Amino acid sequence: MNALHRDLARLAARIEAADAPRADADPHRQRFHIQPPVGWLNDPNGLCKIGDEYHVFYQYGPFDPEGGVKHWGHVRSRDLLHWERLPVMLYPDAPYDCHGAYSGSALWEDGALWLYYTGNVKHNGNFDYIRAGRGHNLCLGVSRDGVTLDEKHCLMTNADYPAGLTCHVRDPKVWKQDGRYYMVLGARTLEDKGVVLVLESTDRLHWTHLNTLTTPEPFGYMWECPDLFELDGQWYLAVSPQGIDCPNVYGCGYFPVYGDWRGDCTLGDFHPFDAGYDFYAPQSFLDGTRRLQFGWMAMPDAPYGTPSAAYGWNHCLTVPRVLTAGPDGTLRQNPAPELAALRCGAPVPLPCADAPVCFELTAAPAGDFTLTLAGGLALQYTENDQSAVLRFTDPTLACGRDGERRARLAAPCRSVRVLADASSAEIFLNDGETVFTTRYFPAQTARTVRLDGAAGLLYPLKGEE
Repeated sequence: MNALHRDLARLAARIEAADAPRADADPHRQRFHIQPPVGWLNDPNGLCKIGDEYHVFYQYGPFDPEGGVKHWGHVRSRDLLHWERLPVMLYPDAPYDCHGAYSGSALWEDGALWLYYTGNVKHNGNFDYIRAGRGHNLCLGVSRDGVTLDEKHCLMTNADYPAGLTCHVRDPKVWKQDGRYYMVLGARTLEDKGVVLVLESTDRLHWTHLNTLTTPEPFGYMWECPDLFELDGQWYLAVSPQGIDCPNVYGCGYFPVYGDWRGDCTLGDFHPFDAGYDFYAPQSFLDGTRRLQFGWMAMPDAPYGTPSAAYGWNHCLTVPRVLTAGPDGTLRQNPAPELAALRCGAPVPLPCADAPVCFELTAAPAGDFTLTLAGGLALQYTENDQSAVLRFTDPTLACGRDGERRARLAAPCRSVRVLADASSAEIFLNDGETVFTTRYFPAQTARTVRLDGAAGLLYPLKGEE
């Protein structure tokens, strides 16, 4: 621990203690989602399970609810419901990460937690910080108790990556397979094409470039937050591509991988993960035999914000979702079954004129329907063209999100499930075939729920107070 680390730790603790009461007073403070104590949250990082405890890290800017220099915030849980806040694990306190401990992943092995992340450095000068002036370093932190950091190192710099890349090489995802270690890194080429690098190692420390995954034609200029995984014998490459044509500022989805990703392979069609306003940078991990995913419930560089910044905090993660492969090979997302334990009290038939702050909604429609939350967030399904459209009809709930609707063509909609927290709605159609994730900010006196064209039930949910 160096002097800068000690000072940053003291300052972060002081700001958290001073600003937490203001953040907790926000009426839109979430009740059962992972959120920062103060300041800014973005990408989920370092997802893993150690023994019977789940560990979730996240990009954390404790000093600025609008962003700021990134640390790694840390929470853990035994049930995916109640999250214990732990001290910051990674601080930007070394020459190779002094402008941010950026996103990465975790590997628990040999009694230690191996945290791989990107160390961000911006040099002084007249640079574009794309082709020059920036360092994106592959860094490693090691913790033997899963709570405190014992050591950290810089493993690779931009000079160690393959030729033909810009300075933007980041977000390592690491796993072990067949006795070897593999890593994927998102990157931007000098031709402004998004790619994913595949690296391998025998010792977790020394890494060799093995392959580069991309599409024949450019599909965005940068692929962030890569995640390469297998479900039911099929491999998938998840990325958050920047610069593609999509309703949101940036896209987020996955490609099926055909062939051997270590050598000769091709990527199938790109499938968006989410059809809502606020979903980006998801990461997944194995929990025994199931694959759990968290996403960031926001969108980078968006022209809209949240009123929570005035209370000194910003953003949250999604609920944990189980990823499964459908019969057509596309992925399904559904809330982890543990979340059913949040239900409290008898279900209420819809409509509900005085809905609780947190609720779960279930319905089995058989035709056209419109679901309206708080009188101003509407999901409309039309059987004729099998389209589901999410839009804000009341701009006061949207905080700038009302400029465009969000739509997804789907199969006939036969099931609806909604998890609503104080300022978020996660909508799952057809058992997770289509998902809409968005923040919304209702007045405390306007928490109504209507479902026109179908019958449904509303379950009150308990949350942290």
